Amino acid sequence: MRTHRQFLKAASAIGATLAMPDAFARSTLTPTPWQERRDRYPQGVASGDPAPHSVILWTRSPPAAGESGDSRRLRLDVARDPEFKNVVLSGETRVTASFDWTCRFMAAGLEPATEYWYRFTDDAGHGSRIGRTLTAPADIDARPVRFAFVSCQDVGQSACNAYRRMIWEDERRPRDQQLGFVLHLGDFIYEICWYPEDKPDGKRYGRRIRDVFRYPNGENLHDYHLPTTLEDYRTAYRGYLLDPDLQDARARFPFVAVWDNHEFSWRGFQSIQVFDGKQRPAQTRRVAANQAWWEFQPARVAQPRKVDGDRFVAPAVQNVPVTKFDDEGFGIEPNNLAAVESLKIYRTFRYGASTEVILTDNRSFKTADADPGAFSSDAFPEFVDEDAARVVDDGRTYDGGKPPATLPWDGKDLPNPEKDNPRQGYLGAKQRAWLIEKLRASKAPWKVWGHSFGTLAWRTDLQNLPAGLPKWPGKGYGLANGGYYSEHAEVFGAVRKHGVTGLAIVAGDKHSFWAGLACADLPPRDYDPVAVEFITGSISATGTGEALPYVIKDNDPLRALYLVGKTPDHITSFNFTILHGVRAALALQDGDVAKARALRNPDVSPQLSFADVGGHGYAMVTVTPTALESEFVCIPTPFERSETPDGGPLLYRVVHRAPLWRAGERPHLEQKVIEGHAVAQYSI
Repeated sequence: MRTHRQFLKAASAIGATLAMPDAFARSTLTPTPWQERRDRYPQGVASGDPAPHSVILWTRSPPAAGESGDSRRLRLDVARDPEFKNVVLSGETRVTASFDWTCRFMAAGLEPATEYWYRFTDDAGHGSRIGRTLTAPADIDARPVRFAFVSCQDVGQSACNAYRRMIWEDERRPRDQQLGFVLHLGDFIYEICWYPEDKPDGKRYGRRIRDVFRYPNGENLHDYHLPTTLEDYRTAYRGYLLDPDLQDARARFPFVAVWDNHEFSWRGFQSIQVFDGKQRPAQTRRVAANQAWWEFQPARVAQPRKVDGDRFVAPAVQNVPVTKFDDEGFGIEPNNLAAVESLKIYRTFRYGASTEVILTDNRSFKTADADPGAFSSDAFPEFVDEDAARVVDDGRTYDGGKPPATLPWDGKDLPNPEKDNPRQGYLGAKQRAWLIEKLRASKAPWKVWGHSFGTLAWRTDLQNLPAGLPKWPGKGYGLANGGYYSEHAEVFGAVRKHGVTGLAIVAGDKHSFWAGLACADLPPRDYDPVAVEFITGSISATGTGEALPYVIKDNDPLRALYLVGKTPDHITSFNFTILHGVRAALALQDGDVAKARALRNPDVSPQLSFADVGGHGYAMVTVTPTALESEFVCIPTPFERSETPDGGPLLYRVVHRAPLWRAGERPHLEQKVIEGHAVAQYSI
């Protein structure tokens, strides 16, 4: 176990207050009768980033109406029992207006793989709700590891029934089968929001818009609202954490969090926003977004400057246009660099003998999006030509630095719009080298890469559409989702070169469930899967399958590729289009699933074994030394909060199992349906 000095140094590095067992005697708060007052801690409590001997604990305690002063004292107590008869450590800190009355404690000197309870108390004896947390198992502990991964909760348009289901099931499991932590892969908030009056009848895609918060400053763009200041971003987190099910989940499980795009900007990269096709500098917004994330997420993340205590040091930046980029496409403007590096969230941690979790930041260093839109058509708005996209994606690095000036499309030669630009990437050179080294050096049988948006590509064989339907202007596949080919080739090539096995990618962002094999490219190019990959459905945000009835017209000649039947009883045939090809999807309109599956084209998606573009819920992972399982738990669209303690009904539960493979072998998945009857529409 670390010494007090080592824990103090670790707490200082992440901007947290240290609490250890010997701190109890040093508390200066006058003992008073403890009384739970959740109203004094409106966003609840949370724990995060568990290690074998420590965990980060969090709360927010603003002054009550009529109270004055710019700071308040809080005490933390950690106990082995929920009645706090056996308190093992206490600590004291001040919460201030400067950091929105939030605090972050590193509770240290704890035992591995142990359940603890914690609470916060002010000097009047007003106590927070009681939280529960768990420390990580020791590095030599070979017991199975179990965790959930989630993403994309939009409390402004839906309910968090998935968390209620997760809690309900976990409370009924034996202690050794309960979840150790929840991995949150981003879109914890949605910074883009609508107010009820912004949409007819106060609804969007059939969902009721809630009045969760209103930006005190903000920007109104088109029919939606965006944050512009630190107070705006804080307002979003405060509103989200009033959701009872999200708050209950954070009080029960340690969370391990990274961000995706909505924590800063829906159309953002680095410290730049893109709206209406134009880039605009947003360095001040990026720093504000990072500070608010730090204030509301208990995580072991680093700031570039040495921090003394529970503080975030925001760099002074200006919104200066970013016009010069390095070879990786990163803007070298000093304010851009300072804003992006104000908080480093990519990190790794060991969790027992079998698992190492590696978390990357996929938004802070990414390039501006390439635009292959010229290689699409009005008849196929969801797809671009895969052959053209593959060239466009590589930019000036294509074919060893010899990209073509034009590309064929619809009988014409169109300009290659990215021939002079960097290749598409999201890791950046420094983080990519770090990731490869962590994968190479890991001694754990399973390397779990927490990836916010995933690597799996989605395409279909539009070239095989029968006569009588609109003709696909390309000669090959239509791509619905993909990219970063060269960067993935570099990472996955290193995985193969160094004999790395047991790589499992877990991701979110897509608002849909996917399972498959991760690879840099698809046939007819080199197909060499080196990892298994699982993408979880959204906690609550609208998915493609849910939106399709609102965007695909009934008289669209290609409607059968997306939907069968009329709303609300439609079947989402888009799953078949991606998994099995266009002829299978067209055959599904007769309602005979077996007949449609018989027309499957196995060359379309050899990497996929499961796809549900409309799924909501969460995924669970169980890791042993010899196998990794991912269980998808799918719930109905969460229009409103469930009235039952179990979070409502399930649509399906399906498990994908990956046996550990040896160097040089290809991974594979074994599927088992646990409950539900609709999975035939989603799997190969």
